[in-house]
Amino acid sequence: MTKAFQTNAPQGRFLGAHLFIAFSAGIMCHFSFAPYQLQWLAPLSIAILFAQLTAFDQLSTKKNFLLGLSFGFGLFSAGLRWVHVSIADYGGLPLPISILLMAILALYLALFPALASAIFGRYRNNHLTHNAIFFSCLWVLAEFVRGKVLTGFPWLLLGYSQTQGLFSQSAAIIGVLGLSLVVVALGCFATNAIKKSKRGLLAVIIIVAFSIGLSRVSTIQTLDKQVDFALVQGNIAQSAKWQQDEMWPTITSYMDLTRHQFTADIIIWPEAAMPAVEAWVSDYLRLMDSAANVNDSAIITGIIGRDDSINHLTLANNIDQVSNQSQQTQYYNALITLGNDQQKQQEQGSYTRNHLNRYYKHQLLPIGEFVPFRSLLQPLAPLFNLPMSSFSRGEWAQPNLTALGYNFAPAICYEIAFPELVRANMRSNTDFLLTVSNDAWFGRSIGPHQHMEIAQMRAIELGRPLIRVTNNGVTAIVNPQGEIEKKLPQFTQSILREKVNLVKGQTYYYQYGQLPVILFSMFFAVAIGLVNRFR
Repeated sequence: MTKAFQTNAPQGRFLGAHLFIAFSAGIMCHFSFAPYQLQWLAPLSIAILFAQLTAFDQLSTKKNFLLGLSFGFGLFSAGLRWVHVSIADYGGLPLPISILLMAILALYLALFPALASAIFGRYRNNHLTHNAIFFSCLWVLAEFVRGKVLTGFPWLLLGYSQTQGLFSQSAAIIGVLGLSLVVVALGCFATNAIKKSKRGLLAVIIIVAFSIGLSRVSTIQTLDKQVDFALVQGNIAQSAKWQQDEMWPTITSYMDLTRHQFTADIIIWPEAAMPAVEAWVSDYLRLMDSAANVNDSAIITGIIGRDDSINHLTLANNIDQVSNQSQQTQYYNALITLGNDQQKQQEQGSYTRNHLNRYYKHQLLPIGEFVPFRSLLQPLAPLFNLPMSSFSRGEWAQPNLTALGYNFAPAICYEIAFPELVRANMRSNTDFLLTVSNDAWFGRSIGPHQHMEIAQMRAIELGRPLIRVTNNGVTAIVNPQGEIEKKLPQFTQSILREKVNLVKGQTYYYQYGQLPVILFSMFFAVAIGLVNRFR
């Protein structure tokens, strides 16, 4: 038996070795996510962690906390190493400071598996099956809480490791947190099986069979009707994105790419493709609206929205003034529709400034789009050199965007990582999921690939084709099974042209969301914890 799975190690002497093994298992776990997608490493890494957590005969909250912290720090420091790219390259901070900030973020996120491990250490017993179920449920609850606390950061949930795996389609029933439960349970029961527990081996077989069975249940039917999309990837350099003298060259570049695509039904530009406040370019937007209308088409584009219902004295003339005025005037990271919104042929386009066919981003990126605890942190904001860090928040649930009579459930950038937010914005008559982003912030790192993987999971959960349009990749079309039908190479200026079939039907996840998995996890975590507490 390997050292990783030893169960009767001395309680103090070799703690350092156990912490190193847990840290290494966390690093190994990040290879189960995109772009590596070695799915089997996720349950294996959990098996190693679980072996460390149960290696001490005496219950120890502190030791288990440190083991969970080591695993989490390994996972997040390796899996989120792309964070320092945006901080160092575009935030203007020196590399050592950006790495330090990334390490602090990783340590914060590691607190959640650490707390799950500590509670497990406090209330576990010597019953192998109970321990496996108990820890699996605690892990899922920790992931759920991580997605809520301090606005939430639900990145690298273990369920995402199975987006292209054998169990992926079961997410249409149990969601990404349900897949996390499957992954952790497999790892825990595999550890029990290695300890020669027949129940552990039987549990592994049952979990695999059950998950495969769930994956075979489908409530989504593909229709013959198709919609012709043109997705525009502008590949605008991030260093030039928010420069005032680059605003019109950027808009012109997108329009030049679009000129020969008006034969498409719907043309989509990425997040903030128009790096301007809507009021600055309203005349140009009306021209685009007319051009789309004449060609029986529609354009969906990212732009900076402004709430004109709020009185203000002056109109900002540049991006810096937008940030300075934002405390008096509300600005939004927005999507709007130009051209024909209700049907293929209309007498005129639908666009007027502040029309209701728009979407305002709800889940804002801390520091990047708003400053949390403003009174405390506002003095630090200039250090990050981020041009648009004072956006206001849109509503949690908003009407679908419409284009040519088709309904889109939108998510801008970071929002796609919040399953319940995307679900709240889907309706029974939603035709497509739409996510737009600007991943140029993360350079040539693994970040954009993880972002793409998360979007694929949303397509599975909600059973709708997903349209993803980005500034520099990954721009792609994803089917309701989470498979990429077509994509553009990263860091190229190009058009993705593809016809996408409509579908009908509703997934169980759309109907019930995360609630069944959360209730299941809470019930068994509390029940087993109480039984062990009073035994």
